[in-house]
Amino acid sequence: MEHKILNFKVLIEQGEDGIYVAKVPDISGCYTHGKTVEQAMGRIKEAIQVCIESN
Repeated sequence: MEHKILNFKVLIEQGEDGIYVAKVPDISGCYTHGKTVEQAMGRIKEAIQVCIESN
């Protein structure tokens, strides 16, 4: 199986509660959160894959 490498801009913002929210502006509804930036980044990679596969 051949894999294609895609690059997306990820925006991470810290909420007032200290939780980091990661979202991909180019993919509608693609967002997640984490207690740390690293956790949010790991989760957004999974979210991107799910969002792309569902389209």
